[in-house]
Amino acid sequence: MNQVTAQSGPAIEFRNVSCRFISPDGHATVALREFNMSVARGEFVAIVGPTGCGKSTTLSMITGLLKPTTGEVRVMGNLVDGIDPRIGFVFQADAVFPWRSVLDNVAAGPIYRGRSKAAAHELAHDWIRRVGLEKFAKHYPHQLSGGMRKRVALAQTFINNPEILLMDEPFSALDMQTRTLMQDELLQLWSGNAGSVVFVTHDLEEAIALADRVFVLSARPATLKRVYEIDLPRPRVTSEVRYEPRFIEISRDIWRDLREEVQIG
Repeated sequence: MNQVTAQSGPAIEFRNVSCRFISPDGHATVALREFNMSVARGEFVAIVGPTGCGKSTTLSMITGLLKPTTGEVRVMGNLVDGIDPRIGFVFQADAVFPWRSVLDNVAAGPIYRGRSKAAAHELAHDWIRRVGLEKFAKHYPHQLSGGMRKRVALAQTFINNPEILLMDEPFSALDMQTRTLMQDELLQLWSGNAGSVVFVTHDLEEAIALADRVFVLSARPATLKRVYEIDLPRPRVTSEVRYEPRFIEISRDIWRDLREEVQIG
């Protein structure tokens, strides 16, 4: 776990949460059923489960974009009620402004939060350097590779110093080499941020390489099937940790659980 511990209470808590959607024809679909999850402050957790089981739904409820049908979701001890500025979100698709340069994309958050343009640009230059894009500050998104745009997205998010970072399959569109580099980049940024991370992924190896704990969801309607402690030492290099015997052992155990749910789904 990162520098901040659970002594201050959980950063995120789901208490017996169920979520039901009603289609236009009146058909009800239950996405989550009596779901419980607790994420400590400074902890990195990953959520895995079959396609359509409600993994992304959990993130929407943390942000306040979606309300639970029953139960409650708490952030920093308080019931979720609207958008919380302490939360950062990295999407699967690149959430960058195509008409803005890298510098203006990264500076947008601080400016929106009240920083002067000069102060925001100074801070943005620092974060652009941290993600290795200092030579591309004046470039536009269409001039960048997919991996570079993802670095912009990380800088956009971390510049606001989020206490909670939600990530919905952020690296799934990248090739394997770039994806591995971005995983290491994320771990390095997170280690200096001390925030909590909830990372949704279909990639079991990615979940194990990054997380302190992996939450396995059942097939829809999703419940929490099992939580796995990832007792691999930090700091981790994701391209190397995959070959450790303990990593392989954990991977086999989680896949055994996950395979059952995929077959049901």
